[in-house]
Amino acid sequence: FFFVEFGMHRLKTVLRHIGTRGVSTFKAGYFEKTADGPQFSVRELQLSDLPQEAVLVQIDYSTLNYKDALAITNAGPIIKTFPMVGGVDYAGTVMESDDPDLKVGDKVVMNGWGAGETHWGGYSQFMRTKAAHLLPLPPRFSTYEAMAIGTAGYTAMLCILKLVDHGVTPAHGPVLVTGATGGVGSFAVAMLSSMGYRTLACT
Repeated sequence: FFFVEFGMHRLKTVLRHIGTRGVSTFKAGYFEKTADGPQFSVRELQLSDLPQEAVLVQIDYSTLNYKDALAITNAGPIIKTFPMVGGVDYAGTVMESDDPDLKVGDKVVMNGWGAGETHWGGYSQFMRTKAAHLLPLPPRFSTYEAMAIGTAGYTAMLCILKLVDHGVTPAHGPVLVTGATGGVGSFAVAMLSSMGYRTLACT
């Protein structure tokens, strides 16, 4: 997986002072349906093109995951509705909010919820989304660090938590991690090792 940065430093600096006033267009990774399958391009969009949802987020970073690669290369039926903005996750800053639990300036992260499949995702400088789809970013993390972990790290930790929930401890013996050179696998190896598990990497 790789980082995808859509924000430009100058744009971010200006937006801290004026919010979205004066922002006429922005860039997004856009899929359209054609006779030859999904066609991907970087498009100029307007804020009015975004879904009419409660929270507007200025996106700092997203990641490129296996599912995103399948969509871009048309190697699998990932996208369910068109047009679509790709990207299964993102981290950024709340610019507008109609939800009492999210304030302008809050740092947030979004993961899953059909983003890039049935709902517009993170390959954009801005996105409107449901408040329920956003999680407050813990203060110890920057948006960069959140997406350095990304969907891959999140998925790996969900798997590890299941082991813990079922009472699997380092004393039970080594843990086999398949696909260990991929995003989820490499995070799983690193995290399990840091937790004291003997890890066997298989690829």
